[in-house]
Amino acid sequence: MQQPPWMPIAFAEVGVRTFPAGQSNPRVTEYHAYTNIRGYDDKASWCSSFMNWSLAQVGISGTGSALARSWLDWGEPLDAPLPGCIAVLSREDPGGWKGHVGFFLRADEAYVYLLGGNQLDKVCENAYPLAAVLGYRWPSQRSA
Repeated sequence: MQQPPWMPIAFAEVGVRTFPAGQSNPRVTEYHAYTNIRGYDDKASWCSSFMNWSLAQVGISGTGSALARSWLDWGEPLDAPLPGCIAVLSREDPGGWKGHVGFFLRADEAYVYLLGGNQLDKVCENAYPLAAVLGYRWPSQRSA
């Protein structure tokens, strides 16, 4: 399968990270400009902002929300992940509102590997328990 057009954009951001207390990375603030927390600094959770920004760079509308779980209602659900699809995860309480979102890279028997923002306070690849996955999503025609 050919790499989705948003993945080179996302990979080019690897290494963007939060700044120390009292400072803010303007690039993260730019990610927030694509969500309902426009103008916030890099101390606000920014995984969903990164996703919205990455997709917007190739003309695809995201959720416009800074909430990771907002992606569960976006695009089309996938029965099985595809490289570059949006993976939505629970955080802490599977039934709660907290979550995480990133671009799916691969999975093994225990972990899902995502490229995303606000992973270890930066844009990078990171592993998450496979059991935390709530769903996989792909842009629909109406998202574009």
